[in-house]
Amino acid sequence: MRSTAGRSKSLFDREWSFHKGDIRIPYAVKAGMTGGITDAGIRKDGEWLDIAFNDKGMGEQQLDWSAVSLPHDWCVEQQYVQDEHLGARDGSHGYLPGGIGFYRKVFELPAEAAGSKWLIRFDGVSGTSTVWVNGHLIGSHHGGYIGFSYDLSDVLRYGDEGRNVIVVKVDATECEGWWYEGCGIYRHVWLENMDLLHVAEYGTYITTPEVAKEQATVNIRTRIRNNYTEGLRVSLQTVIYDGAGLQVCASSADTYAEWYAETELAQSFQVKQPMLWGPDSPFLYKAVSIVLHEGQELDRYETVFGIRSIRFDPQEGFFLNGEPLVIKGTCNHQDFAGVGVALPDSLIEYKLKLLQEMGSNAYRSAHHPPTPELLDICDRIGMLVMDENRKLDSSPNGLSQLERLLYRDRNHPSVIIWSMENEEVLEGTVTGARILKTLADTTRRIDPTRPTCAAMNHGWNENGYNDVVEITGYNYGHRDHLDIRDHEQYPERLMIGSECASYTATRGIYEDDPARGYCSEYGTNIPSWGCTPQQAWTDLVNNRFLTGVFMWTGFDYRGEPTPYLWPCINSHFGLMDTCGFPKDSYYYMRAVWREEPMVHLLPHWNWPGSEGKPVEVRVFANTDTVELYLNGRSLGEQQADRNGYLTWNVIYEPGQLEAVGKRGGLEAARKSVVTAGQPHQIQLIPDRHEARADGTDTIPVRVAVLDRDGNIVPTADNEIRFEVTGSGTLLGVGNGNPSSHEPDKSSLRRAFNGWCLALVQTSSRGGSITLSAVSEGLAAAELNLQAVSGDDTQI
Repeated sequence: MRSTAGRSKSLFDREWSFHKGDIRIPYAVKAGMTGGITDAGIRKDGEWLDIAFNDKGMGEQQLDWSAVSLPHDWCVEQQYVQDEHLGARDGSHGYLPGGIGFYRKVFELPAEAAGSKWLIRFDGVSGTSTVWVNGHLIGSHHGGYIGFSYDLSDVLRYGDEGRNVIVVKVDATECEGWWYEGCGIYRHVWLENMDLLHVAEYGTYITTPEVAKEQATVNIRTRIRNNYTEGLRVSLQTVIYDGAGLQVCASSADTYAEWYAETELAQSFQVKQPMLWGPDSPFLYKAVSIVLHEGQELDRYETVFGIRSIRFDPQEGFFLNGEPLVIKGTCNHQDFAGVGVALPDSLIEYKLKLLQEMGSNAYRSAHHPPTPELLDICDRIGMLVMDENRKLDSSPNGLSQLERLLYRDRNHPSVIIWSMENEEVLEGTVTGARILKTLADTTRRIDPTRPTCAAMNHGWNENGYNDVVEITGYNYGHRDHLDIRDHEQYPERLMIGSECASYTATRGIYEDDPARGYCSEYGTNIPSWGCTPQQAWTDLVNNRFLTGVFMWTGFDYRGEPTPYLWPCINSHFGLMDTCGFPKDSYYYMRAVWREEPMVHLLPHWNWPGSEGKPVEVRVFANTDTVELYLNGRSLGEQQADRNGYLTWNVIYEPGQLEAVGKRGGLEAARKSVVTAGQPHQIQLIPDRHEARADGTDTIPVRVAVLDRDGNIVPTADNEIRFEVTGSGTLLGVGNGNPSSHEPDKSSLRRAFNGWCLALVQTSSRGGSITLSAVSEGLAAAELNLQAVSGDDTQI
């Protein structure tokens, strides 16, 4: 036994070196040989790798290594290329090439670290990755969306044995999906240490089979792994704490753990007056599992969970904790402006916050497993999740990826549905049904507490395909009212709008422009399979058996530039653009998803040369009535259409257009747009003023171009230069323009329709941060932020 107890989990993201491009690797290294003979002669175990991948190069190869921190996406750092075949479909990868890259990290461990278990865990690496440690080929992994780990205990060097060198090859030349996927180690890496007797990987499984206001049953199954070469008597102590850290209940159990084997223990707890998890009260508990041998604590493993019940009804939809709840969801890929797919945790939380502010209560991770931190945040803020498997694949690799997803995520209260696949070619076929059944059965074996689903766009009623899952997902079921007709024919079928709308619009654009790749916010260029947000939502309101909607999408994303190709490099489907700036459709969803009174009107009111011509004005509102004013003159009052919108044909004249919403005859909300003057000044609007000084925390700063009177100039496209000084750096920039070919890793960014975005990331030291923004002809702006020191566990 070790004299020091417990486990450690250290973030392993810092001080990596990166080389873009392939490297000729000695055959012995490729093949995983150790202590072999190479061109340089006989080398001691692993030494050739230290030489081959050092900072100077290998033989005639002069390797260009640059310092990076993880997460890292080198794809977004490249130049756009007008090649329709960069991706699974034309333009699907956003006209950015994939490729091969290498990562290298050197680290040391003390002598006393020997004799315990050391794991390295990768949460996500693009494409196919290969890992060597100290010259040993550790393994390869194919699949960029689920994490994997390797046991390094045997090959690490401890104390005077020397330094450790880890090398990771990332081959992102092949595409898994038909969207931008990025390139690199784009999620976190962890170095974990534990005793040889420990709770196994993802070794706890917590369920709440009986939930009532007075009492809830919490069942916990714990797998204990014994890697010692002898059987051991083991005690497991489990303590449950509430969100305030107060002990709720505890239990202990004894068992005999066979050597080199896993032993599972089952415990049951009764929690009095439980605080139930839900969107309005995301109350969390923590289970602490303590493994002891002969009174000595060898492992301490923590699991966060929630107490809640879920139920799906074929007529009334979804119930959470016995109460009906309409699922108001969005589908989302991982990427964001300025960073590609390599999002710091704070940007993941920022995106979720924007969705929640819109009124969304559910997130579909399309079309792959999410990053683990996203689920942690969803647990904490009360966001429901449809957790999605990458593809319809029952091969050993496909099943392995599904199983890791299930074991990793099954304790998250936010996860309410397991989605097995999305729009696969084999939907509705005999072979597809067999594969889907294997995936669904695997899921039910590992976690029978949540229903399985398939997000289908064809073959719903063919060859029993959808019968092997509990919930039938309808992607664009509005077509010919297919979902409604199916309910009439199959009234006991559980149904959900797994993908809805596909409404193409470009922020701030009100006329289709194929040459520049823009779509009008009036919705005049919707794809054949799509529909308006109004239709998607109204179908659900009128047909509760549809359970909920997952709008395609919450945010624009790189790639899939429907309905255009080059020069367009990203999608137009989002309710927000790639920076998180709202489109007009965002405000429609906010009006129908939230109860707070609001009105929103479109378009903007800068139309020089259109004086005397009619302009269609639309208003989204959740008030009783809306009255429209132009320069103080009433243009009439209308009854609000909560699930639709109001229209006025207004003869354009410059000035102020204002909508006033009333409830019960009294003013409840007001929104106005004005004719702005020429661009005059820059305004910097941070999401917050303080961030952790941990080298990763990132503050999104919205950058607006204003006229002399402080009004947003809705057509401004001024180029703005940013500089960050003090305890931070400029991580990236963006503007939401789907046809912009400007680099996201730059100090320059042109505004798009009045707005752009700067991402300020803290350094690892506390102190003040200053963001400066300048542009020719505009009054400059300066913003002071603060990096606050705290604990730092990275190595």
